[in-house]
Amino acid sequence: MSLSTGHAARAALAVILCALAVTPAAGTDRRDAAPQGWSAGPTGGGARPSGDGRPYFYLEGAPGAVLEDRLSVTNPGRTPVTVRLRGADAYDTTDGGFAVREKRPTGTGAWLRLASREVTVPARTRAEVPFAVTVPSGAAPGDHPGAVLAASGGREVGVRLHLRVSGPTLAALTVEDVTVSGQTIRYALVNRGNAALVPRLALTAEGLTGAFPARKARTLPVELLPGQRVELTEVWPDAPAFDRVTVRLRVTAAGGARGEASASAVYVPWVPLSVGALLVLVATGAGACALRRRGRGRREAPEDGPIDPPADHEPATPDRHLAKTGAHS
Repeated sequence: MSLSTGHAARAALAVILCALAVTPAAGTDRRDAAPQGWSAGPTGGGARPSGDGRPYFYLEGAPGAVLEDRLSVTNPGRTPVTVRLRGADAYDTTDGGFAVREKRPTGTGAWLRLASREVTVPARTRAEVPFAVTVPSGAAPGDHPGAVLAASGGREVGVRLHLRVSGPTLAALTVEDVTVSGQTIRYALVNRGNAALVPRLALTAEGLTGAFPARKARTLPVELLPGQRVELTEVWPDAPAFDRVTVRLRVTAAGGARGEASASAVYVPWVPLSVGALLVLVATGAGACALRRRGRGRREAPEDGPIDPPADHEPATPDRHLAKTGAHS
């Protein structure tokens, strides 16, 4: 068994993983924390009934090495319990959670061999099951996550196994697909290297009116496994009511990993503007109707004084009428 203590990222990983030392596999019962139920975890000969308190298995070795450890299964109940054991590969869920693959393992889970695939633990007893991980000679350097699964009575508990193959490691990540909507910032993180990362996020924003208060860098509650992509959401309560803003995300991790990306958004108080625009339209329409009514009234009103007849229709006079009449007599 090889337990590395010289890696800078170990302390940060422990903070994330301590709370997840015994993690149920996807789709299994989560009652493993109940005191009357059996439990599983790393063994180390400590005084605690569940082992030495290690949050997970950590093994490190060169390609071709055989690394050994032991799994402890504790039964505090009054009747014996039979537990089935197997190895599994691990991966990140889209939201950053840790999960194990149900299909046949091809990585760390396939390299793991248990001394027994099934163990019966008497009442109020702890059983220890040795296992070994044989690192293939052609295994790539870096972190290879996996888990030891224990199942009994409809429950399945996964104990994390972090295997690091000796050799050059690369810590690299990228920030992608940043979008800003209201007080919500969505983005994706991708681990481009071969080492597990615990990222830290810093957020800055600048608008037409100036820079907004920067968000202090904080450690994200995720462990980004090699080659994995997670999609995360950040709440931004300082979002403006009216401005055009550029939001920039900067993410760092141990080993020199660094990535950043930005996105812009326009903030407009649509409700007040919509009400104001509606009022302007109503006022404009009312004014146009009033002008049309006034113009129609002017065209229909009669002018003062007599109306002259057309020039080519002179009115007949009595004298001319008599003259024409006299011509015929």
